Amino acid sequence: MPELISTKLNPILAPYAVHDNHPPRRQFDEPAATSRSEFGRDRDRIIHSSAFRRLEYKTQVFVNHEGDLFRTRLTHSLEVAQIARSIARNLRLNEDLVEAISLAHDLGHTPFGHAGQDALNACMQPYGGFEHNLQSLRIVDKLEERYGSFDGLNLTFETREGILKHCALKNAPQLGELGQRFIDKKQPSLEAQLANLADEIAYNNHDVDDGVRSGLIQEEQLMDVKLFARNRALVEQAFPGLTGKRAIAETVRRMINALISDLITTSEQRILAQQPKSVDDVRNAPKLIAFSDSMHAEASELKQFLFKNLYRHYQVQRMTSKARRCVTEMFDLFMKESDLLPPDYFVPNNELKQARKVADYIAGMTDRYAMREHRRLFIVDAL
Repeated sequence: MPELISTKLNPILAPYAVHDNHPPRRQFDEPAATSRSEFGRDRDRIIHSSAFRRLEYKTQVFVNHEGDLFRTRLTHSLEVAQIARSIARNLRLNEDLVEAISLAHDLGHTPFGHAGQDALNACMQPYGGFEHNLQSLRIVDKLEERYGSFDGLNLTFETREGILKHCALKNAPQLGELGQRFIDKKQPSLEAQLANLADEIAYNNHDVDDGVRSGLIQEEQLMDVKLFARNRALVEQAFPGLTGKRAIAETVRRMINALISDLITTSEQRILAQQPKSVDDVRNAPKLIAFSDSMHAEASELKQFLFKNLYRHYQVQRMTSKARRCVTEMFDLFMKESDLLPPDYFVPNNELKQARKVADYIAGMTDRYAMREHRRLFIVDAL
């Protein structure tokens, strides 16, 4: 591996990691942090934001009222941060930065998971569409109201870059330097690449746990998935006859560990082959944080299994259908009768800006708030 270099705040960062021993790149100038790193300051601002708190009542697959033990966007974000930080330590990357990106990556998600996002995007097609990554950036740049000197959280460029995992080319030119990498087809920092794959590790494996817990998928079905079957066999070797929740938990734990170990080993090999000396080298290289081909194939098989057997399960689809109608009906009503909106979201005589504010309002709702607001709008005797 390339030679490691020391900094005041982190003595073991690799040269290709993002360092904060230089003036931070924020949209608005602020005095430097003294008792924490600049990316630690970003992380803390994210944790204290209103949008982060709302993640407690936004769900992944199951809607909030369906059970208290299923993952929410908040628990998912914490799990992503834990996985990403562990990998970052092994690769000598900036742990504070990767944690900040991980905690913020889902801030822009709508209520009702991907069903809500798809519905809101369809509603917003005449007005530029809706992307949850862009909405996450909009939240930290504009919508949070916590500081007297600026809108948003005034995060560093590197954290904002990591939040913007995807971006349609039509939207990239509007984002300046943040969007330019999508046009130039360059890579973000290794910390951003890592947070993206830690997200995938977390949601795929924990959806297995939630899917079995819900009864919508069975262990017998999962035995057709190589990654699950191999690790379930290891559990049987270690704990003969173990069944039920403990067996699933032990299996999922081993699946996560296998993915993490493969990601670390493969990424180390790619970094060694490319020999990046700086973050600029990383940006100009191919993706360096990655699974091996064989592990990528197994992770893809798991993802396809979940799509077919969990996300497309008829009971999930029933809730998905109701969620789409809930979002669509509220959007249509607010656009036709904008005076029904709270005053902060009312924009007179500008349909484009009004649509974006309606999207802000709906995207910021939790599952239970969206259901309650929908009832208040359409049921005569609802409070």
